[in-house]
Amino acid sequence: MTYPPAEVALAVKRLQYRHHRALSRALAPLGLSLVQWDTLRHLHREPDASLHDLAVLTFQTDQSFGSLATRMADRGLIERVPGPGRAVRHRLTEEGERLRAEGQHLADGVVGSSFGDLSAAQLDQLGALLDRALGPDPTA
Repeated sequence: MTYPPAEVALAVKRLQYRHHRALSRALAPLGLSLVQWDTLRHLHREPDASLHDLAVLTFQTDQSFGSLATRMADRGLIERVPGPGRAVRHRLTEEGERLRAEGQHLADGVVGSSFGDLSAAQLDQLGALLDRALGPDPTA
């Protein structure tokens, strides 16, 4: 079967939408939205990330992420710490790390249900093909 690029793009979008819906449902009992969990996940990988870096990583504007970060800090999920100059850095709190880990377990189940029928070699191939399709970011 031949897959035209538009159909492949639509399939990627459908899978992403399915993951977002399923992850939102799975994270709700933890009191987390998908973007909050994504923030915790990125801070786990990149401690001391700036507001701007986190906004980019979570597909938010700096302003909308600033509001989100304030709410997350008020909940005790992240803390803001002074960085160089006027920069503010962000870190996970113990509670943020606990919820990140619980959310990761749930996310692994959601994503695993989509890719569970693929072999390790097929999953590696899919990842490589997506990386190749993404190429360098023309907006960077």
